Order: sequence, then structure tokens, then C-alpha cells
Amino acid sequence: MSRALFSHNADLAQLREDGYFVQIVGGFLVMREVPYVSADRTVRRGTLISSLTLAGDQTRPPDTHVIHFDGEFPCNADGTQIAAIANQTYHFDFGNGLTAKHAFSSKPAEGYRDYHHKMTTYASIVAGPAAVIDEKATARTYRALDHEEDSTGVFNYVETASDRVGIGALTARLAGLRIAIIGLGGSGSYILDMVAKTPVAEIRLFDPDEFLQHNAFRAPGAPSLDELREAPLKVDYYKSIYARMHRGIVAVPQAVTNANLDLLEGIDFAFLSLDAGDAKAAIVGSLSRQGATLIDIGMGLELGNSGIAGILRVTTSTPETRAVPNAPQRIPLAGGGAGDLYASNIQVADLNALNAILAVIKWKKLCGFYCDLEGEHHSTYTLDGNMLLNLDQP
Repeated sequence: MSRALFSHNADLAQLREDGYFVQIVGGFLVMREVPYVSADRTVRRGTLISSLTLAGDQTRPPDTHVIHFDGEFPCNADGTQIAAIANQTYHFDFGNGLTAKHAFSSKPAEGYRDYHHKMTTYASIVAGPAAVIDEKATARTYRALDHEEDSTGVFNYVETASDRVGIGALTARLAGLRIAIIGLGGSGSYILDMVAKTPVAEIRLFDPDEFLQHNAFRAPGAPSLDELREAPLKVDYYKSIYARMHRGIVAVPQAVTNANLDLLEGIDFAFLSLDAGDAKAAIVGSLSRQGATLIDIGMGLELGNSGIAGILRVTTSTPETRAVPNAPQRIPLAGGGAGDLYASNIQVADLNALNAILAVIKWKKLCGFYCDLEGEHHSTYTLDGNMLLNLDQP
């Protein structure tokens, strides 16, 4: 994808034709080996880092005039700082091995037309004084580029959402994990929708059922009538959608039982969104034995004169919590029975989505993406009172 971006966009291609050492790293456009003058009037080299705004594989005009710089604060030829571009000095960690010490601001009246305009403008500001001291100092190095992997990792296109707001380093904490989603009903499908937008290595989907008309009304997206007529398997239907974005979707059109627990081998983390029973007990046992962390979700609903009331639950099981003597067993392993309104496939897409969101947020807390001051491993949300209750804090 990196090479494709340079070949498909005139502004990026022109930077390389002009001799600048530019690369795409994560969701950033990076210009390396830019000469600058340090405070002691020594010519050194640093790196300019710009966020990158894309529409598919096409660049758009830069969405910000700010740029970051990895190096000392650049100075004029006499050693005084180029104060006109000063914006912020901080340790910026963008992930993908990119860090910076400064943010610069220089905005033309009409803004930057494209990335060639933006990068060359900043390169001139930073490198100009260096050429006064050393006439050979230039950012146009015409360096032969190393082999570039024509890939964007697990995604089919560059993930720019994290990098444009500076959370690339946090997002990287989710990378490499092998995730299972067991059960693609209302809540499981929303879990997939959110996990597919993270850089996990694999998302293994388990469900033996067909995607039918009632599923369409409590799932993300909007299937067409023709798609519903085909009655596809849920795992195939969802893979066809999310594989457009994420390369690691694996469809397993089976229910996990005592007879095929080997299907769970290699899983680091699992979301359980399925009815209680013997199969669920076997799944929990198998994941526990292989040291995986899991989150089990569920809801109990009832219909009364005032409308639907109920409770949503998110329960986390980690190797650490399982090692605590006499720890309460919060994951229900017995079915809810015929009186359980939710078991009738009641259409509550909003509650399905909320249950999934609470589970994904907890997963991201466990990974260090979100701050977790409570450290709870069991929480419930009561619908009628809008009450969130946390239990099982360390």
C-alpha cells in the first residue's frame, strides 16, 4: 500500500522525484534526514512527521497545518531558535516507532494545497539555515530507498484514525492478539464491528446459524433483500463485510462443543456471546486451561406494563482472577429458561450494541488502551434506573 500511495498520488510522487527521503509509516507521512542547525550552530538531521488525510488510496488536502519534528529545536544560522514556527514541545509517541519532540506551526494564508506543498515548505524553513553553514546541507538526499513492504498490516488500507489524533502507540497495544467471538447474535455482531477496527492479528468467528430476517433488525449495517433471500451463514455474511477492511477474519461455521474444543487453540482473548449450557461450560474450561482471557456478556429482560426492563452484564475472567481462592463464579453456565424474554430473540439493537460496547471497552482497558482505575471484573447495567454497578475489584 505504501508504494501504491506514492504511485497513485502526484503530490507524494513529486516528493520522491524531487529527491526527498519520504515514507508512509502507519498513518503518517515522514520526511527523514532533514538538515537543521542546533543551538551550538552544528548541522544535524531530523525527521518531519505529518498526519495523512486519505480517501481510500487518494490523498486529500492536509487537514492541519501543524507538523511534528524529531530532533532538537531548529535554529537560525546564528544559533537562535526559529521562533516563528514554535507550537509545542513535548514527547510525542505516535506508535510504529515514530516519536517527536516538537510540533511546528506555519500556515499559509490559503492553507496547504497538498502534501508536496506542506512538506517542502517546512523542509525549507528548517533546512534553510543549515545551508548557510554548510552549502551541501539539503533535505533532497536522493537516497536509494530500502525495500518497502507493500502492506498495511492487518488492514486493506491505511488506518489513519488513530494517528491523526496521536493514539497510535495506544492502538499498537492491541496488535498481534488472536481474538475469538463465540456467538454472532445481536451483541456478538456489534463486538465484531468494533474489534474489526483494531489491529488484532486474527478475529475467529464461531456460529453455526444462518443470517435471517430477524437478525437484520438487531445487527449493525443494513442487508439488502437479495442478501436475506440467500440466507447466508452468519460467519460468512459478516466475513464478507468486515474482510473488506480487516485481513484477519476467519469464519468457523460451527458451534463450539466438547467435541471440537481444538478450534479454540491459539486464542489469546475471547468474547462469549452465547446461551448458557454444557457447551458454554466446556468453552470456559478450555479457554481457562490455555491461559486465555475471556469476557462473557448477557442480559436478562422482562416485559411489564411500563415497558421492557432488565439488566446487562459484562463478566471478565483472566488467569489472575481465576487464581484467586474462592473467587465468585460470575459466568452463568445454566440456561435462563422459557421465561427469559431475551431468549425469544426480542429486537433490542440498542441494548445489544450497549452490551457489546461495554465488553469491548473492558477488553481495551485490560490491554492498557483505556485507563482502568476500578479494575472491576464484573459489572451490570440496570436499564430502568440507568445504573452501572461494578463488582470484583482487586
